[in-house]
Amino acid sequence: MTRWKITGIIATLVIIFSIPLYVVKEKSRRMATQTDRQAPAEFVGSDACRDCHQSEYDKWKGSHHQLAMAAASDETVLGDFAGAELRYFGVTSRFYKKDDRFMVTTQGPQGEMGDFEITHTFGWFPLQQYLIPFPGGRLQCLPIAWDSREKRWYHLYPDRPLAADDWLYWTNNGQNWNAMCAECHSTDLRKNYDPDTGTYATAWSEISVGCEACHGPGSDHVAWAQLPEMGRPDVVNTALPVKTSGLTSTRQVQLCAPCHARRMSLDDNIHAHADFLDYGIPQLLNEGMYFPDGQILDEVYVYGSFIQSKMHARDVRCSDCHDVHSIRRIKDGNDLCLQCHRAAIYDTQDHHFHKQAGETGEPIRTATGEVLFDVGSGALCEQCHMPGRNYMGVDYRPDHSFRIPRPDLSLALDTPNACNRCHVDKTVQWSVDAMAKWYGKKKRPHYGTVLAAGRRQDPEALAELIRMAGDRLYPDIVRATALSLASSYPDETATEALKQALSDESALLRHTAVNRLPTPDPGQRKALVGPLLYDPVRAVRIEAARSLVAAAKQGLGPSFQQPYEKALAEYIKAMERTGDFAASRHNLGNVYADQGQTDRAIGHFRKAIAIDRLFYPAKVNLAMLYNAQGQKDSAEALLREVVQEHPDLYEIKYSLGLLLAEKKAYDTAVIYLGDAAAGLPQRSRIQYNLALLLKQLNRNAQAETALHRALAVDPNNPDYLYALAVLYIEWDRPDEALKAALQLRDAHPALAMGRDLVNYIESSRANQ
Repeated sequence: MTRWKITGIIATLVIIFSIPLYVVKEKSRRMATQTDRQAPAEFVGSDACRDCHQSEYDKWKGSHHQLAMAAASDETVLGDFAGAELRYFGVTSRFYKKDDRFMVTTQGPQGEMGDFEITHTFGWFPLQQYLIPFPGGRLQCLPIAWDSREKRWYHLYPDRPLAADDWLYWTNNGQNWNAMCAECHSTDLRKNYDPDTGTYATAWSEISVGCEACHGPGSDHVAWAQLPEMGRPDVVNTALPVKTSGLTSTRQVQLCAPCHARRMSLDDNIHAHADFLDYGIPQLLNEGMYFPDGQILDEVYVYGSFIQSKMHARDVRCSDCHDVHSIRRIKDGNDLCLQCHRAAIYDTQDHHFHKQAGETGEPIRTATGEVLFDVGSGALCEQCHMPGRNYMGVDYRPDHSFRIPRPDLSLALDTPNACNRCHVDKTVQWSVDAMAKWYGKKKRPHYGTVLAAGRRQDPEALAELIRMAGDRLYPDIVRATALSLASSYPDETATEALKQALSDESALLRHTAVNRLPTPDPGQRKALVGPLLYDPVRAVRIEAARSLVAAAKQGLGPSFQQPYEKALAEYIKAMERTGDFAASRHNLGNVYADQGQTDRAIGHFRKAIAIDRLFYPAKVNLAMLYNAQGQKDSAEALLREVVQEHPDLYEIKYSLGLLLAEKKAYDTAVIYLGDAAAGLPQRSRIQYNLALLLKQLNRNAQAETALHRALAVDPNNPDYLYALAVLYIEWDRPDEALKAALQLRDAHPALAMGRDLVNYIESSRANQ
C-alpha cells in the first residue's frame, strides 16, 4: 500500500470519527447554552430514570412513596368491595362494585344517604383511604379506611359522630384532598385553587411521590445523561435543579421537611427553596399539638420532633437511618442505633435493665390477657427512646426527638413516658423509683417545665422563657416556642426579647418575633420591622409586610415602600393559595381591615366562618368591624356564639362585656366582665373596667374589691388610684379617699389629677 493510500485511509477515518464527535460537541454546546439561559426544566416521570438508576428505581418501586396515591383499579384497591358493610353510629355504609367501578353507599354532604364512586386510592400500609370526586374539582377523603394489616373496614373517628356542618365531616374542608393531602402525595402538584370561585384545577405530573418529588424536574438531566460520557458538559449537579448529594445535615432535613412537617405552606413546591421557611412555616410546640416537654401529641409528623433532638444537633440526618429510595430503615433493631452508639456500652443489660429476646420471662399483657409487649421488647432502643402514638386509628409513628425517658416529668407535667407506655399495670411513681435506682436521683432541668409554666401564664416563668429564647444551645423550635409564650405576658421585658429576636440568626425566631411583636406605634414598628422586608427568607419578609400594613397608611418612606409592596404581594398570594383554609381567609381579612377596605375584610371573615364555623378568630374580628360600623346587634350575636362554643375564652368574654356595657345592658355586661376578671386575674385592666361597671350599678363594695385586685397587680396605676379615690368620695369615706389620692399624687407628681384630688378632699373636709 502506498504512502498516499495510507494517508487517505487515515484521513477518511478521521472524517468518519469526527462527524459523531462534532455532533456530540454541538449537543454539548447547546445544552451548556441552555443551562446558561436557565431554561426551566420539565418533569419527565420516574420511568425516565430507570435505565440509568435501576437499583434506586427498584428500591423506590413498591415503597410508601411510590404507593402514596393511585387511580382505583383491581391492582391498587386493597379494600373489600364485595358487599362489605360497616355500621357507624346508626349509619350502615356498604362497599361494592358496579360496572368495574368501586362504589360506596354512605352519608353524603347533607347527611343523607347516597352512592359515591371511588376514583383514587390513598396510601397503602398500614391503612388505605379512598378519594371521591365532587363538583369544583374537589377530591374528598372517605372517613372509612381499610386496615391493611387486619383486613377490615374501620372509621377514622370511632368515638364520636360528626355533624354534616363540622369542618372534619368528610365532605367538608377538613377532609379535602386538594387542601390537606395532595402536595405530599403527588409529584409536581399544582393546587390551582381559585379563591374567588372556591374551585380547584389541581394537576400533577405524576400521581404518586416519584423521583422528581425530591430531585426536581429531570428533563435537563435526562438530556445530559443521554449524551456520550465524553461529550457531557460540566453542569452543576448533573443538570438536576435540586442538589441531593453532598448536603449538610440541616439541608437534607429541610429537603424532607415540606412533606414531613406540620406546617402552613406558602407556595407550591418549586424545588428551588434555599430554606424550609421559604416554602412553609412549621408548627411550634404549641398546646394541642405537642406535650409541654415536646413529645408528639397531635399528628405533627417528624420534622418538629427531630429538630428538638440531640441527633439533629450533632448532624445526624434522615439518610443515616432511612434508605432514601425505599424509605425503609437501613438496619434492623438495635443494629440501626449501633452504627454510632457502642454496643459494649449501650446494648447491654447494665444500660437498659431489660431482658433480651430469647430470655425466659413473662410478656406484658393487656387487661384482657392479650400480649402487649413480648420478652425482649424492653431491650430495643426504640422502645425507650422513640415511644410513639397511633394516628388514624392504626398508624403507629415513633417520636423522633430521641429523648431519655423521664417519668419524673410525667409526675410534674402529666406527660407520657416510655416506661409506663409498656408497664401499663404500674404507677408513674414506680417508674420514677426504678429510674432513680438505676441511674441516680439527680435529673437535669428540662425545657418542658418552663414551657408548661408558660402555657399556664405563670408569672414566675417569664424570665426563664426569655432566657431560653435567647440561648442558642436550645433547639430553634424550642426557642421560638418560648419566645411565643413570653409574648403573651403584658410585660416590657417580653417586648424587649421580641425586639432582640428580630435580628436572630434563626429565621424561625425572626418570624416568631415579627408575628408576636406588640408595638402599636406605627413609627416604632416601621423602624423595628422595616429592615426585615429585605430578609432573604420568604416567611420572615412576608410576615414583616403583614405586620406593617396599618403603618403603611402613613407611609413607609423610600427605603421600605417598594420592598413592602413586593413582600405584601407575596403574602397575599400565599394566603389566596391557601384560601380554602379559614385561617388564610382570616389573615386576608385582617390585611384588608388594616388597609381600611372594610367590605373586602368582611367578605373574607365571612368566608372563613363558612369554611369552619368553629374558627372563632374570624367571628371576633368580624364582630369588631360590625361594632365599628354601628351594627352592635350583629357584633353581639357573633361574640355570644364564640363564648357559647368556647366558654374558657375569657378575652372574648371581656370584649362581649364591654360591648354590652356600650349598649347599656349593664346587668348582663357585669356577668361577662366578672367571668373575664376571674379567668384572667393578672389582667388588671379587666378588674378596673369591672369596677367602673359595678360602681355604675351602685354595687360599691364589689367595685372596691375589683379596684383593689387591679391595684394588687399594678399598685401605682394612676387610673386605678383615681377611680378608687372617686369611689370613696362618692361613698362618703373621705379618709380612704384621701389615702388613695395621696398615693396617686406621690407616685405621679407630674400629674395634676393627683394634686387636684388631694386639694378637693382636704378642702371638702375643712368646710364640713
